Amino acid sequence: MAMEGDNAAYAELSPEVQHNLPSPRKSPPPSDTEGKTTHVRFLLSNAEAGSVIGKGGSTINDIQSQSGARIKLSRNFEYFPGTSDRVIMVSGRVDDILKAVDLIMSKLTDEFYVEDGVQVDPELKIRLVVPNSSCGGIIGKGGAIIRSLIEGSRASIKISPQDNFYPGLHDRLVTVGGALDEQMRAVDLILQKLVEDQHYLQSANAPFPFAAVAYNGMNYGPNGTGGKHQNNRFPNKPQEDRSSSVTIGIPDEHIGIVVGRGGRNIMEMNQLSGARIKISERGDFMSGTSDRKVTISGSQQAIHMAESMISQKVASVTEQIM
Repeated sequence: MAMEGDNAAYAELSPEVQHNLPSPRKSPPPSDTEGKTTHVRFLLSNAEAGSVIGKGGSTINDIQSQSGARIKLSRNFEYFPGTSDRVIMVSGRVDDILKAVDLIMSKLTDEFYVEDGVQVDPELKIRLVVPNSSCGGIIGKGGAIIRSLIEGSRASIKISPQDNFYPGLHDRLVTVGGALDEQMRAVDLILQKLVEDQHYLQSANAPFPFAAVAYNGMNYGPNGTGGKHQNNRFPNKPQEDRSSSVTIGIPDEHIGIVVGRGGRNIMEMNQLSGARIKISERGDFMSGTSDRKVTISGSQQAIHMAESMISQKVASVTEQIM
């Protein structure tokens, strides 16, 4: 078949030439709604956002040029509530959006999760931001629609519960996992549902309303981390500037994802939160547990943000195990 020939020819090119050519894989399957105009929002870490933007905006301009879609990002440190992640919105025709998302995710996978051809971290997931009012159209009666989306894409699709802790937050996270081709197929199928929803289309008018939602990092525990590491210390008290420290426990088997390859993750969390994160030596556990001690020092705000970031990292592992 022609496609197989294209793939074989592409594989024989040098890495330098491949880098400057679009991969034959990067063509998401066509959909019935590909000509319609809509948008998609999803989360990126600060480091991932920087990679997508590129030096002087060169990368984001290239992606827009190649795909025909428009791309906007929330401002630096303007995070989705309860996370340390920025929001990116891709808008345009459905087929252009899919091209742009595929280019973005392929770049992030190659840059952050593959080294010498070997995957070094848990698979990259797409975490879509979807209005509460539109989630029903993805779930369906008795979960019928989401089951069909999972079967049709072979990706995993999980929808977070509505978080009532943040007044004014009207969005939920739809996490799509699997191989990149499976994720892209799932995004395509999800967009086919959302593009028919007028409430969803209206959310493009306020893509980043989260700046108005106060972020303090307290009480936040992503799905999968359990409740024992959540910080419930006086959520309504004003933040204090003076330095203090908190010690939490993290299962020994999850310390690797907190540290990251070459210490990348822990250095990024130190930088973004302003806190200092120190992990106990092997075998030095919290009393009566097999959890390593993670001591976080700094201002109350920095500690809360670092705790939230650590919970996010642990959640990315535990979701795969479940």
